[in-house]
Amino acid sequence: VKLNANRMIVGTLRGFDQFMNLVVDNTVEVNGNEKNDIGMVVIRGNSVVTVEALEPVNRTS
Repeated sequence: VKLNANRMIVGTLRGFDQFMNLVVDNTVEVNGNEKNDIGMVVIRGNSVVTVEALEPVNRTS
């Protein structure tokens, strides 16, 4: 997930709502070559710039 102010996090998307607020688990904040494990976070939708899937999404019935 790319955030405003050139911030980026990588993790597992656990949920979202109609305002694009995100719940992300196993979150790592990436800042250049530095990585900081920050656990589970809730991100306000107005901070989200882009969301990218790094692995294929498996759909279950």
